[in-house]
Amino acid sequence: MPSILITGANKGIGLAVVKAILIQQPEYRVWLGARDGERGADACKAALAETGADDKRLQVLPLDVSDSASVAQAAARVRDSGDELVGLVNNAGIAQGSLAQILDVNVRGMQRVCDAFIPLMKDGSRVVNVASASGPNYVAQGAPEWQAFFQSPDIDWPRLQKFMQECERMTPVEMQNRGLPANANYGLSKACANLLSLMVARANPQLLINACTPGYIETDMTRGMTGTSGASAAELGMKQPDAGAHVIMHLLFEPLQNSGWYYGSDAQRSPLDRYRAPGSAPYTD
Repeated sequence: MPSILITGANKGIGLAVVKAILIQQPEYRVWLGARDGERGADACKAALAETGADDKRLQVLPLDVSDSASVAQAAARVRDSGDELVGLVNNAGIAQGSLAQILDVNVRGMQRVCDAFIPLMKDGSRVVNVASASGPNYVAQGAPEWQAFFQSPDIDWPRLQKFMQECERMTPVEMQNRGLPANANYGLSKACANLLSLMVARANPQLLINACTPGYIETDMTRGMTGTSGASAAELGMKQPDAGAHVIMHLLFEPLQNSGWYYGSDAQRSPLDRYRAPGSAPYTD
C-alpha cells in the first residue's frame, strides 16, 4: 500500500496533515511519527475517531529525530512493513532550548530522517520539509555574504555542519560581529533547514523535494509568542493547524513545477532571503 510518513505528527500541524490525508486521500496509509509512542497512539485513536478512517490506514511510528538509533529503528519498521513509501513530511521541530538543541532537531534531525528514509522511496516520491518564514526573515537581516551563503546552490553537508558548529560556539556579540543576527536561534535553524532542503533535492533528482512555511499557526510552539499583551492567538493573526496543512498537502499531491523550491503558506514559490506575503506575486528567479 502506498504510504506517507509525517514526523512530529501527534499534535499541531503534523496531526492536521495526518487527518487531511485520511479524509482526502483514501488510497494512502499514514505513518504517524511521534517521539512518545503513547502520545502517538492516543493521537491515532483521536484521528481515527474524528475521520472515520479504517484503522489499517494509520500506524503510529515511535520516532525521535534527535536519536540516530530511533530513526534507524523506525526506518527498518517501515521497510519491513512492505509498504511503498511515497511521501515524507519532515515536520518535527522545536523552538525552545539552546542553539545546539534547536539545530539538532530542526536541521540535523531532518538530515537523519532523510538519510534513513529516502533510500526506501521510489522515483517520483515526494519529500516536504516544513520550515518557517522565520528562515527568510533571518536571512534578510544578515550581511550580504551570509545572504548568499543561505542560498548556496552547491552547499554540502560538511560545509553546513561546520557552519552550525561555529554558530554553536559563538556568543551573541560574536555573531553580530560576523554579520549574523543574534538571539534568533529558531530563525537560524530554519534558514539552515532551507539550505539542507536545497542540498537534499540536488542529491536526489529522482524525487520531488521542497520546503515550505505553513504560516503563522496556533500550536504549542507558537502559543508562547502571545506574550503579555493579553491578545488571543486569533487576534495576533494565528490560524488553526488545518490551515497550516494546506501547503503541505499541495506539495504532497498536486502537480509541481520543480524540486528544491521553498513555498509560502499559500502554496506559491517564495524567496529564501526575504519574506513574501501570502497572496502576493510568486517568486521567480
